[in-house]
Amino acid sequence: MPVPELPPPQSSVPGAASHFGTHVLAAAARAFGAEAVPGSPHRTPAVPTPPSVSAPAPPPPGATAGAPAPAPDLDRILRGPSGLGTTGLRLILREDPAAYSSPASSPSADTSGGRPVPGLYHHPVPEPDRVRVEEVSRRIKSWALDEVSLYPDDWEEQFDGFSVGRYMVACHPDAPTVDHLMLATRLMVAENAVDDCYCEDHGGSPVGLGERLLLAHTALDPLHTTKEYQPSWAKSLHADAPRRAYRSAMEYFVQAASPSQADRLRHDMARLHLGYLAEAAWAQLDHVPEVWEYLAMRQFNNFRPCPTITDTVGGYELPADLHARQAMQRVIALAGNATTIVNDLYSYTKELDSPGQHLNLPVVIAEREGLSDREAYLKSVEVHNDLMRDFEREASALAESCPVPSVQRFLRGVAAWVDGNHHWHQSNTYRYSLPDFW
Repeated sequence: MPVPELPPPQSSVPGAASHFGTHVLAAAARAFGAEAVPGSPHRTPAVPTPPSVSAPAPPPPGATAGAPAPAPDLDRILRGPSGLGTTGLRLILREDPAAYSSPASSPSADTSGGRPVPGLYHHPVPEPDRVRVEEVSRRIKSWALDEVSLYPDDWEEQFDGFSVGRYMVACHPDAPTVDHLMLATRLMVAENAVDDCYCEDHGGSPVGLGERLLLAHTALDPLHTTKEYQPSWAKSLHADAPRRAYRSAMEYFVQAASPSQADRLRHDMARLHLGYLAEAAWAQLDHVPEVWEYLAMRQFNNFRPCPTITDTVGGYELPADLHARQAMQRVIALAGNATTIVNDLYSYTKELDSPGQHLNLPVVIAEREGLSDREAYLKSVEVHNDLMRDFEREASALAESCPVPSVQRFLRGVAAWVDGNHHWHQSNTYRYSLPDFW
């Protein structure tokens, strides 16, 4: 019996790889003096250039006082190339905002403001495009309520306060359309539903977590079984909100992604779930790990699935052999690790106010290294800064050694995700506030 289908997606992205990626990669090939980008199946642009809406130009990457400036090569990556024939390589918007509903009619929490963690090495970004933010916010709420029945009425304020539309617009400045942004937005919401409902705030528990995560993972990586047992598995995908969200978000994603990009995401989601299980094991044992052990767990329980899809959201593909290169894997891992420590730092006071002990880097350093809360927090800032410097150094080296247009653009996309992630944490005063350590 075939798997029961959800209603057809309302905002699929047909031909995403050819619509924006062909135009960008062909322009990139010309800029680098090549006939085609290695690994790209598209040789010539087949889509007329759509109306262009220029995003505010990113400011020069500005670090906090005392932090070293990024290397010149990284500065070139973040800014994008200049000169004749390089327009298609820039991080620009591609849609006419007049096509969207009025911002006043769209639900979205106002989360502007906030201040960065003092001493944290980061780069400011332009305020996310408000029209796009409002449209993504409207669409994701409609999806959550109408397509997957994600949350009950009394969770609405928290959903709005998360401001996922603002988050994703900040992290993906090169998304050619709102449809592309929605690919990342649905996955982000689904991942948080799994975290909240299975692990933490809304009924989560370490007890039995492995079973729940395994069954939910089959919504991303389908079960291949006999005809007798297929219906039972298919029915299970609708059993709870996390599985419904995973199933629907992945359904949209595979329509826009190549098989390689989809498999890449499944692999990184398995990494994420493995990290959840390690943290749950420590919680059941009431164990505080060594600092290096905690950082190992956080390399898996982290944001990696988000920047790893930056090319799909951008409408192009980083070929599988280039993505799998050891140097690229190190860059992606460092980006995921740095952005996850950002979450530890900004959510520190929120977690202190929650029941029970929540492991985060300051808590683990304080316990294992005998430091005060303040000293442990400030040391965690330095751990983040070291990871950021390593990320920028490795990204610069890779850009220099592999001047392939898709590699260059992917590195800029990951760097944009790192900066957008910090911007969202800093500015989301609904969720986060800083400790009084300064």
